[in-house]
Amino acid sequence: GSLSHILLTHAHIDHSGRIPYLVKHGFRGRVLATGATVDLCEVMLPDSGHVQEMEVEQKNRRGQRAGRERIEPIYSAADGLAALSFFDRVGYGQEADLGAFRVRFLDAGHILGSAMAEVTVVGEGIRILFSGDLGNENYHPLLAGPTAVEETDYLLIESTYGNRLHQDTRDPADLLAEVVNEAYARGGPLVIPAFAAERTQDLLYFLHRLWEGGRIPPVPVYIDSPMAIAATAVFEKHHECYGTQVQDMLCKGEEPLDFPALHYARTVEESQALNKLQGPAVIISASGMADAGRIRHHLKHNLWRPEATVLFVGYQAEGTLGRSLLEGAARVTIFGEEITVRARIKSLDVFSGHADQKGLLAWAGHFRVPPRLTFVVHGEPEAAARLARLLTEERGWPVIIPAWLQEHVLTGSAPAPTLAQVRESLDRKIGLLESRGDPARIAEALKRLRELDEYLEQVG
Repeated sequence: GSLSHILLTHAHIDHSGRIPYLVKHGFRGRVLATGATVDLCEVMLPDSGHVQEMEVEQKNRRGQRAGRERIEPIYSAADGLAALSFFDRVGYGQEADLGAFRVRFLDAGHILGSAMAEVTVVGEGIRILFSGDLGNENYHPLLAGPTAVEETDYLLIESTYGNRLHQDTRDPADLLAEVVNEAYARGGPLVIPAFAAERTQDLLYFLHRLWEGGRIPPVPVYIDSPMAIAATAVFEKHHECYGTQVQDMLCKGEEPLDFPALHYARTVEESQALNKLQGPAVIISASGMADAGRIRHHLKHNLWRPEATVLFVGYQAEGTLGRSLLEGAARVTIFGEEITVRARIKSLDVFSGHADQKGLLAWAGHFRVPPRLTFVVHGEPEAAARLARLLTEERGWPVIIPAWLQEHVLTGSAPAPTLAQVRESLDRKIGLLESRGDPARIAEALKRLRELDEYLEQVG
């Protein structure tokens, strides 16, 4: 059948990036997303198309010399812009009527505007919850945590970190202050490659806190990325996505992403001027893996300087300039010029917007009764398998990891279990609880069982 609607959980390109391609090839339905997600897509989708055009242009130049046929980008910047006319905004908690289905978005706490999608099948009474990417409640400086959901019939849960825990749980503000102060003492710039949407704004929030608290010197901070500047404006527009701590700042008249030391380099000339700065400064620029964008110019002008510091705050994929620098490359090539690396290279692995295994299980722990069936999705095979095993063995949930193109029929209300089935289930779960030896959970279970015993005494 034809595709009538797309439910977009958030703006990251691995989730939103195929929409312009679908529109280019005939999609004429509607894309539902939160207002913040739509606004971020207005920044990110045309940029995604532009990046593809630039990459294809370079490949075609090389291919022409090798006698290969020209290739076309998956979509262009114009295609990214055109796709936006198919987007509809749906606020958190609002219900969208799609005829046979009703849709409600709940805050997922992953990035600005990220959402879980709760789909109700009209007339069947079936509720299906898509978790989307769940946020790291213990880290995220700006956003509210993932919404606690207590019941659904069917659950699709992501498993990105299904087999991993965040190793470094120290306060990112403390670690960032240490790097800024060390860079200041060296007398040179601190250059930070950062993704334009989310990571740049996280850094601004922490730098604001540190500057206001007098924990870093009055060093100028420059944002040098048109996309990051546009994304920051989206953040400042959508206060409804912020957590309580940031909401308190706003109530006091403070802007979490703005402070006197902050400056924006909007034009090419302003960007070029940053490479002529003398003395300490913080320069935040995209892209986060240093494989494109203005950051490459800043690295070209600063990597050879022993007083400079380069700080990576996100994952660096294999084959990128960022990965080479982290692995200790003595020389790198930028814009065809070989650069000797004399700057200090640093990395902080505490900035993650993803719930880890513990966070995923904690979120799943809010369900009062297990979903009738849980599908573990959106993870590498090992991560999905580990999370599925934990949900099955520790929680007693029925779980499957769906295979590509596998179908599963979702039915309406399940028949009520017999007393024998309930007794068997209780025996199994009590045995599991005893084997884990968790005093707090055992105490809570005993309290609930006493209540059940009293009820049975009354009705028996």
